[in-house]
Amino acid sequence: MSSNDIIVSLDIGTSKVRAIIGEMNNGAINIIGVGSADSEGIRKGAIVDIDQTVQSIRNAVEHAERMVDIQISDVYVGIQGNHIGLQTNHGVVAVSNEDREIGEEDIERVLQAAKVVALPPEREIINLVPKQYLVDGLEGISDPRGMIGVRLEVEATIVTGTKTAIHNLMRCVEKAGLRISGVILLSLASGVMSLTKDEKMMGTVLVDIGAASTTIAVYEQGGLAAVSTLPIGGEFVTNDIAYGLRTQSDQAEKFKLKYGCANVADAADDVKFKVTRMGSNVEKEFSQRDLASIIEPRMQEIFQLIRQEVRRLGYGDKVNGYVLTGGAVALPGTLALAQLELESSVRTALPDYIGVKDSAYSSGVGMIQYVSKYMGVRGAGAVKKASAPSRKAGPAPSSKPGMFERIKNMFNEFI
Repeated sequence: MSSNDIIVSLDIGTSKVRAIIGEMNNGAINIIGVGSADSEGIRKGAIVDIDQTVQSIRNAVEHAERMVDIQISDVYVGIQGNHIGLQTNHGVVAVSNEDREIGEEDIERVLQAAKVVALPPEREIINLVPKQYLVDGLEGISDPRGMIGVRLEVEATIVTGTKTAIHNLMRCVEKAGLRISGVILLSLASGVMSLTKDEKMMGTVLVDIGAASTTIAVYEQGGLAAVSTLPIGGEFVTNDIAYGLRTQSDQAEKFKLKYGCANVADAADDVKFKVTRMGSNVEKEFSQRDLASIIEPRMQEIFQLIRQEVRRLGYGDKVNGYVLTGGAVALPGTLALAQLELESSVRTALPDYIGVKDSAYSSGVGMIQYVSKYMGVRGAGAVKKASAPSRKAGPAPSSKPGMFERIKNMFNEFI
Protein backbone atom coordinates (compact mmCIF):
# COMPACT_ATOMS: atom_id res chain seq x y z
CA MET A 1 0.00 0.00 0.00
CA SER A 2 1.57 3.28 -1.07
CA SER A 3 1.19 6.50 0.86
CA ASN A 4 -0.84 8.00 -1.98
CA ASP A 5 -3.64 5.52 -1.26
CA ILE A 6 -4.34 7.15 2.09
CA ILE A 7 -6.36 10.24 3.06
CA VAL A 8 -6.63 11.44 6.66
CA SER A 9 -9.27 13.95 7.78
CA LEU A 10 -9.16 15.95 11.01
CA ASP A 11 -12.44 17.31 12.37
CA ILE A 12 -11.77 19.63 15.32
CA GLY A 13 -15.07 20.23 17.10
CA THR A 14 -16.11 21.77 20.38
CA SER A 15 -16.77 18.45 22.13
CA LYS A 16 -14.58 16.00 20.18
CA VAL A 17 -11.55 15.93 17.89
CA ARG A 18 -11.87 13.13 15.33
CA ALA A 19 -9.16 11.76 13.04
CA ILE A 20 -10.39 9.43 10.30
CA ILE A 21 -8.12 7.40 8.01
CA GLY A 22 -9.52 6.48 4.60
CA GLU A 23 -7.89 4.12 2.13
CA MET A 24 -8.51 4.46 -1.60
CA ASN A 25 -8.87 1.08 -3.29
CA ASN A 26 -9.74 1.05 -7.02
CA GLY A 27 -11.83 4.21 -6.65
CA ALA A 28 -13.66 2.98 -3.55
CA ILE A 29 -13.09 4.36 -0.05
CA ASN A 30 -12.52 2.13 2.97
CA ILE A 31 -12.43 3.64 6.45
CA ILE A 32 -9.57 1.77 8.12
CA GLY A 33 -8.92 3.85 11.23
CA VAL A 34 -10.82 6.21 13.53
CA GLY A 35 -9.44 8.21 16.42
CA SER A 36 -11.46 10.32 18.83
CA ALA A 37 -10.51 12.45 21.82
CA ASP A 38 -12.27 14.91 24.11
CA SER A 39 -11.82 18.43 22.79
CA GLU A 40 -10.06 20.75 25.22
CA GLY A 41 -9.20 24.37 24.52
CA ILE A 42 -12.19 25.06 22.25
CA ARG A 43 -15.23 27.04 23.37
CA LYS A 44 -18.26 27.68 21.16
CA GLY A 45 -16.35 26.55 18.09
CA ALA A 46 -13.40 28.92 18.64
CA ILE A 47 -9.89 28.03 19.81
CA VAL A 48 -9.27 29.62 23.21
CA ASP A 49 -6.22 27.59 24.32
CA ILE A 50 -3.61 26.54 21.75
CA ASP A 51 -1.76 24.04 23.96
CA GLN A 52 -4.90 22.19 25.08
CA THR A 53 -6.16 22.01 21.51
CA VAL A 54 -2.79 20.62 20.34
CA GLN A 55 -2.98 17.96 23.06
CA SER A 56 -6.48 16.96 21.94
CA ILE A 57 -5.33 16.67 18.31
CA ARG A 58 -2.39 14.50 19.37
CA ASN A 59 -4.67 12.24 21.43
CA ALA A 60 -7.07 11.72 18.51
CA VAL A 61 -4.24 11.06 16.06
CA GLU A 62 -2.55 8.63 18.48
CA HIS A 63 -5.84 6.77 18.82
CA ALA A 64 -6.20 6.43 15.04
CA GLU A 65 -2.54 5.42 14.62
CA ARG A 66 -2.80 2.63 17.19
CA MET A 67 -5.90 1.21 15.52
CA VAL A 68 -4.11 0.37 12.26
CA ASP A 69 -0.41 0.61 13.21
CA ILE A 70 0.47 3.42 10.84
CA GLN A 71 2.02 6.83 11.32
CA ILE A 72 0.07 9.89 10.30
CA SER A 73 2.08 12.72 8.79
CA ASP A 74 -0.35 14.74 6.59
CA VAL A 75 -3.99 15.63 7.19
CA TYR A 76 -6.86 17.53 5.62
CA VAL A 77 -8.40 19.88 8.18
CA GLY A 78 -12.05 20.88 8.38
CA ILE A 79 -13.16 24.42 9.20
CA GLN A 80 -16.50 26.08 9.92
CA GLY A 81 -17.92 28.93 12.00
CA ASN A 82 -19.75 32.21 11.77
CA HIS A 83 -16.71 33.89 10.16
CA ILE A 84 -17.22 31.93 6.91
CA GLY A 85 -18.42 33.90 3.89
CA LEU A 86 -19.37 33.04 0.30
CA GLN A 87 -19.07 35.13 -2.85
CA THR A 88 -19.19 34.37 -6.55
CA ASN A 89 -16.53 35.30 -9.10
CA HIS A 90 -15.71 34.76 -12.77
CA GLY A 91 -12.43 33.64 -14.33
CA VAL A 92 -11.42 33.83 -18.04
CA VAL A 93 -8.30 32.52 -19.84
CA ALA A 94 -7.25 31.71 -23.40
CA VAL A 95 -6.65 28.04 -24.15
CA SER A 96 -2.87 27.59 -24.34
CA ASN A 97 -2.45 24.45 -26.48
CA GLU A 98 -1.79 24.97 -30.18
CA ASP A 99 -4.44 22.41 -31.10
CA ARG A 100 -6.93 24.28 -28.83
CA GLU A 101 -7.61 21.19 -26.72
CA ILE A 102 -8.38 22.12 -23.11
CA GLY A 103 -6.03 20.41 -20.67
CA GLU A 104 -5.34 20.25 -16.94
CA GLU A 105 -3.10 23.30 -17.11
CA ASP A 106 -5.88 25.45 -18.65
CA ILE A 107 -8.30 24.42 -15.89
CA GLU A 108 -5.73 25.26 -13.24
CA ARG A 109 -5.11 28.70 -14.81
CA VAL A 110 -8.81 29.58 -15.05
CA LEU A 111 -9.36 28.57 -11.41
CA GLN A 112 -6.43 30.77 -10.38
CA ALA A 113 -7.98 33.60 -12.41
CA ALA A 114 -11.25 33.17 -10.50
CA LYS A 115 -9.33 33.61 -7.23
CA VAL A 116 -8.34 37.15 -8.20
CA VAL A 117 -10.84 39.05 -6.09
CA ALA A 118 -10.73 42.05 -3.77
CA LEU A 119 -10.88 40.91 -0.15
CA PRO A 120 -10.64 42.86 3.12
CA PRO A 121 -7.16 42.51 4.66
CA GLU A 122 -8.46 40.34 7.52
CA ARG A 123 -9.93 37.66 5.20
CA GLU A 124 -8.47 34.98 2.94
CA ILE A 125 -9.71 32.28 0.56
CA ILE A 126 -10.31 28.79 2.00
CA ASN A 127 -11.87 26.96 -0.95
CA LEU A 128 -12.87 27.70 -4.53
CA VAL A 129 -15.80 25.65 -5.85
CA PRO A 130 -16.50 25.71 -9.62
CA LYS A 131 -20.22 26.01 -10.39
CA GLN A 132 -19.88 25.66 -14.16
CA TYR A 133 -17.37 26.08 -16.98
CA LEU A 134 -17.97 27.89 -20.27
CA VAL A 135 -16.12 27.10 -23.51
CA ASP A 136 -16.46 29.86 -26.12
CA GLY A 137 -19.73 30.93 -24.50
CA LEU A 138 -21.25 27.42 -24.22
CA GLU A 139 -22.64 27.10 -20.67
CA GLY A 140 -23.34 24.26 -18.29
CA ILE A 141 -20.08 22.33 -18.70
CA SER A 142 -18.97 20.42 -15.59
CA ASP A 143 -15.65 19.10 -16.94
CA PRO A 144 -14.11 20.77 -20.02
CA ARG A 145 -11.04 18.49 -20.27
CA GLY A 146 -10.47 17.32 -23.84
CA MET A 147 -12.90 19.82 -25.38
CA ILE A 148 -11.81 22.13 -28.21
CA GLY A 149 -12.08 25.88 -27.68
CA VAL A 150 -10.38 29.26 -27.70
CA ARG A 151 -11.72 30.83 -24.50
CA LEU A 152 -12.26 29.01 -21.20
CA GLU A 153 -14.34 30.58 -18.42
CA VAL A 154 -15.46 29.46 -14.98
CA GLU A 155 -18.16 30.64 -12.61
CA ALA A 156 -17.10 29.78 -9.10
CA THR A 157 -18.10 30.18 -5.47
CA ILE A 158 -15.28 31.50 -3.30
CA VAL A 159 -15.29 30.45 0.36
CA THR A 160 -13.51 32.95 2.62
CA GLY A 161 -12.76 33.11 6.33
CA THR A 162 -10.96 35.35 8.79
CA LYS A 163 -7.19 34.97 8.88
CA THR A 164 -7.19 34.77 12.68
CA ALA A 165 -9.48 31.73 12.82
CA ILE A 166 -7.74 29.98 9.90
CA HIS A 167 -4.19 30.57 11.12
CA ASN A 168 -4.95 29.60 14.74
CA LEU A 169 -6.45 26.34 13.48
CA MET A 170 -3.45 25.66 11.24
CA ARG A 171 -1.06 26.59 14.06
CA CYS A 172 -2.61 23.97 16.35
CA VAL A 173 -2.34 21.23 13.71
CA GLU A 174 1.27 22.10 12.89
CA LYS A 175 2.26 22.22 16.58
CA ALA A 176 0.84 18.70 16.88
CA GLY A 177 3.56 17.62 14.41
CA LEU A 178 1.32 17.28 11.34
CA ARG A 179 1.51 18.76 7.84
CA ILE A 180 -1.65 20.28 6.37
CA SER A 181 -2.54 19.00 2.90
CA GLY A 182 -5.55 21.30 2.67
CA VAL A 183 -8.26 23.17 4.60
CA ILE A 184 -11.82 22.25 3.66
CA LEU A 185 -15.14 23.89 4.57
CA LEU A 186 -17.06 21.24 6.53
CA SER A 187 -20.36 22.23 4.90
CA LEU A 188 -18.89 21.27 1.51
CA ALA A 189 -17.53 18.02 2.90
CA SER A 190 -20.81 17.07 4.58
CA GLY A 191 -22.68 17.91 1.37
CA VAL A 192 -20.66 15.34 -0.59
CA MET A 193 -21.43 12.65 1.99
CA SER A 194 -24.99 13.57 2.95
CA LEU A 195 -26.77 14.93 -0.15
CA THR A 196 -27.78 13.32 -3.43
CA LYS A 197 -27.32 15.08 -6.77
CA ASP A 198 -31.09 15.73 -6.98
CA GLU A 199 -31.21 17.21 -3.48
CA LYS A 200 -28.45 19.66 -4.39
CA MET A 201 -30.34 20.69 -7.55
CA MET A 202 -33.84 21.09 -6.07
CA GLY A 203 -32.97 23.15 -3.01
CA THR A 204 -32.05 21.43 0.25
CA VAL A 205 -30.84 22.68 3.62
CA LEU A 206 -28.06 20.65 5.22
CA VAL A 207 -28.13 21.16 8.99
CA ASP A 208 -25.14 20.08 11.08
CA ILE A 209 -26.04 20.26 14.78
CA GLY A 210 -22.83 20.08 16.80
CA ALA A 211 -22.08 20.58 20.47
CA ALA A 212 -21.84 24.38 20.59
CA SER A 213 -23.08 25.49 17.17
CA THR A 214 -25.44 24.60 14.35
CA THR A 215 -24.23 25.10 10.78
CA ILE A 216 -26.81 25.69 8.06
CA ALA A 217 -25.80 25.14 4.43
CA VAL A 218 -28.29 25.83 1.62
CA TYR A 219 -27.71 23.90 -1.61
CA GLU A 220 -29.38 25.05 -4.83
CA GLN A 221 -28.76 24.48 -8.56
CA GLY A 222 -26.21 21.81 -7.74
CA GLY A 223 -23.95 23.87 -5.48
CA LEU A 224 -23.55 25.61 -2.13
CA ALA A 225 -25.62 28.81 -2.20
CA ALA A 226 -25.51 30.09 1.39
CA VAL A 227 -24.00 29.16 4.73
CA SER A 228 -24.68 30.38 8.26
CA THR A 229 -23.84 29.37 11.82
CA LEU A 230 -26.10 29.60 14.87
CA PRO A 231 -24.47 29.69 18.34
CA ILE A 232 -26.60 26.87 19.76
CA GLY A 233 -26.18 23.10 19.86
CA GLY A 234 -26.19 19.92 21.90
CA GLU A 235 -24.30 21.46 24.82
CA PHE A 236 -27.34 23.63 25.52
CA VAL A 237 -29.46 20.49 25.93
CA THR A 238 -26.88 19.05 28.36
CA ASN A 239 -26.86 22.29 30.38
CA ASP A 240 -30.67 22.24 30.58
CA ILE A 241 -30.57 18.66 31.88
CA ALA A 242 -27.91 19.56 34.47
CA TYR A 243 -30.04 22.49 35.64
CA GLY A 244 -33.34 20.58 35.58
CA LEU A 245 -32.03 17.51 37.42
CA ARG A 246 -29.65 19.54 39.60
CA THR A 247 -26.65 17.41 38.74
CA GLN A 248 -23.13 17.73 37.29
CA SER A 249 -22.73 18.47 33.56
CA ASP A 250 -20.76 15.26 32.89
CA GLN A 251 -23.53 13.22 34.55
CA ALA A 252 -26.16 15.14 32.57
CA GLU A 253 -24.34 14.23 29.33
CA LYS A 254 -24.34 10.53 30.29
CA PHE A 255 -28.07 10.59 31.05
CA LYS A 256 -28.75 12.38 27.76
CA LEU A 257 -26.86 9.77 25.74
CA LYS A 258 -28.31 6.77 27.59
CA TYR A 259 -31.91 7.78 28.29
CA GLY A 260 -32.46 10.95 26.25
CA CYS A 261 -35.39 11.40 23.87
CA ALA A 262 -36.17 14.58 21.94
CA ASN A 263 -39.91 13.90 21.71
CA VAL A 264 -42.02 13.50 24.86
CA ALA A 265 -44.58 11.44 22.91
CA ASP A 266 -41.91 8.81 22.20
CA ALA A 267 -40.56 8.66 25.77
CA ALA A 268 -41.39 5.87 28.21
CA ASP A 269 -42.70 6.25 31.77
CA ASP A 270 -41.38 2.86 32.87
CA VAL A 271 -37.71 3.58 31.98
CA LYS A 272 -36.25 4.89 35.25
CA PHE A 273 -32.84 6.10 36.37
CA LYS A 274 -31.41 7.57 39.58
CA VAL A 275 -29.62 10.89 39.85
CA THR A 276 -27.33 12.06 42.64
CA ARG A 277 -28.25 15.69 43.05
CA MET A 278 -25.78 18.49 43.77
CA GLY A 279 -25.55 19.49 47.43
CA SER A 280 -26.99 16.17 48.53
CA ASN A 281 -26.02 12.51 48.80
CA VAL A 282 -29.61 11.43 48.27
CA GLU A 283 -30.50 9.87 44.90
CA LYS A 284 -33.72 10.89 43.20
CA GLU A 285 -35.47 8.77 40.58
CA PHE A 286 -36.56 10.17 37.22
CA SER A 287 -38.24 8.62 34.20
CA GLN A 288 -37.32 8.95 30.51
CA ARG A 289 -40.46 11.06 30.09
CA ASP A 290 -39.18 13.49 32.75
CA LEU A 291 -35.92 13.79 30.83
CA ALA A 292 -37.72 14.25 27.50
CA SER A 293 -39.78 17.10 28.97
CA ILE A 294 -36.46 18.95 29.54
CA ILE A 295 -34.91 18.05 26.17
CA GLU A 296 -37.88 18.70 23.88
CA PRO A 297 -38.29 22.47 24.46
CA ARG A 298 -34.60 23.13 23.71
CA MET A 299 -34.65 20.97 20.57
CA GLN A 300 -37.84 22.76 19.48
CA GLU A 301 -36.05 26.09 19.90
CA ILE A 302 -33.08 24.88 17.82
CA PHE A 303 -35.35 23.85 14.92
CA GLN A 304 -37.36 27.08 15.15
CA LEU A 305 -34.12 29.10 14.96
CA ILE A 306 -32.99 27.02 11.97
CA ARG A 307 -36.24 27.78 10.15
CA GLN A 308 -35.97 31.50 10.94
CA GLU A 309 -32.36 31.59 9.71
CA VAL A 310 -33.27 29.89 6.42
CA ARG A 311 -35.95 32.55 5.93
CA ARG A 312 -33.47 35.32 6.77
CA LEU A 313 -31.09 33.95 4.13
CA GLY A 314 -33.90 34.34 1.61
CA TYR A 315 -34.64 30.65 0.99
CA GLY A 316 -37.81 30.18 3.04
CA ASP A 317 -39.98 29.29 0.03
CA LYS A 318 -37.24 27.69 -2.06
CA VAL A 319 -36.44 24.77 0.24
CA ASN A 320 -37.71 21.33 -0.67
CA GLY A 321 -36.35 19.50 2.35
CA TYR A 322 -33.89 19.33 5.21
CA VAL A 323 -31.09 16.84 5.86
CA LEU A 324 -29.84 16.57 9.45
CA THR A 325 -26.38 15.50 10.54
CA GLY A 326 -24.04 16.05 13.48
CA GLY A 327 -23.73 14.43 16.88
CA ALA A 328 -26.84 16.05 18.40
CA VAL A 329 -29.28 14.49 15.89
CA ALA A 330 -28.58 10.99 17.22
CA LEU A 331 -31.13 11.46 20.02
CA PRO A 332 -34.24 9.28 19.53
CA GLY A 333 -37.29 11.34 18.52
CA THR A 334 -35.23 14.09 16.84
CA LEU A 335 -36.47 13.29 13.34
CA ALA A 336 -40.17 13.34 14.31
CA LEU A 337 -39.72 16.64 16.19
CA ALA A 338 -37.81 18.19 13.26
CA GLN A 339 -40.55 17.25 10.78
CA LEU A 340 -43.11 18.86 13.06
CA GLU A 341 -41.19 22.10 13.64
CA LEU A 342 -39.71 22.59 10.16
CA GLU A 343 -42.97 21.61 8.38
CA SER A 344 -41.01 19.98 5.59
CA SER A 345 -39.58 16.64 4.57
CA VAL A 346 -36.65 15.81 6.85
CA ARG A 347 -34.18 12.94 6.95
CA THR A 348 -30.95 12.19 8.80
CA ALA A 349 -27.67 11.36 7.04
CA LEU A 350 -25.32 8.68 8.36
CA PRO A 351 -21.97 7.54 6.92
CA ASP A 352 -22.35 4.04 5.48
CA TYR A 353 -19.00 2.66 6.59
CA ILE A 354 -18.13 0.13 9.28
CA GLY A 355 -16.91 1.89 12.42
CA VAL A 356 -18.35 5.32 11.61
CA LYS A 357 -22.11 4.69 11.29
CA ASP A 358 -22.83 7.72 13.44
CA SER A 359 -23.99 11.17 12.35
CA ALA A 360 -21.16 12.69 14.42
CA TYR A 361 -18.67 11.34 11.83
CA SER A 362 -20.45 12.80 8.79
CA SER A 363 -18.06 15.74 8.41
CA GLY A 364 -14.89 13.68 8.81
CA VAL A 365 -15.99 11.01 6.34
CA GLY A 366 -17.30 13.73 4.02
CA MET A 367 -13.85 15.34 3.93
CA ILE A 368 -12.30 12.09 2.73
CA GLN A 369 -14.96 11.77 0.01
CA TYR A 370 -14.51 15.43 -0.98
CA VAL A 371 -10.74 15.03 -1.34
CA SER A 372 -11.04 11.82 -3.37
CA LYS A 373 -13.68 13.36 -5.66
CA TYR A 374 -12.50 16.93 -6.19
CA MET A 375 -8.91 17.25 -5.01
CA GLY A 376 -7.51 13.80 -5.79
CA VAL A 377 -5.03 12.18 -3.45
CA ARG A 378 -2.03 13.89 -5.00
CA GLY A 379 0.27 15.10 -2.26
CA ALA A 380 -1.92 13.55 0.42
CA GLY A 381 1.04 11.50 1.66
CA ALA A 382 -1.17 11.01 4.65
CA VAL A 383 0.50 8.12 6.35
CA LYS A 384 3.57 6.00 6.17
CA LYS A 385 3.44 2.34 7.10
CA ALA A 386 5.28 1.90 10.36
CA SER A 387 6.56 -1.52 11.28
CA ALA A 388 6.77 -2.14 14.99
CA PRO A 389 10.59 -2.06 15.15
CA SER A 390 10.91 1.25 13.29
CA ARG A 391 8.54 3.04 15.67
CA LYS A 392 10.78 2.15 18.60
CA ALA A 393 14.24 1.91 17.11
CA GLY A 394 14.64 5.12 15.15
CA PRO A 395 13.02 8.31 13.89
CA ALA A 396 10.32 8.12 11.22
CA PRO A 397 11.34 9.22 7.71
CA SER A 398 9.70 12.61 7.35
CA SER A 399 10.61 16.24 6.81
CA LYS A 400 10.69 16.64 10.61
CA PRO A 401 12.92 13.77 11.81
CA GLY A 402 12.10 12.53 15.26
CA MET A 403 8.93 14.61 15.65
CA PHE A 404 6.62 11.65 16.07
CA GLU A 405 9.11 9.80 18.26
CA ARG A 406 9.11 12.78 20.62
CA ILE A 407 5.32 12.74 20.65
CA LYS A 408 5.34 8.99 21.33
CA ASN A 409 7.69 9.46 24.29
CA MET A 410 5.40 12.10 25.73
CA PHE A 411 2.54 9.61 25.76
CA ASN A 412 4.45 6.50 26.85
CA GLU A 413 3.21 6.79 30.40
CA PHE A 414 -0.40 6.82 29.19
CA ILE A 415 -0.16 4.02 26.60
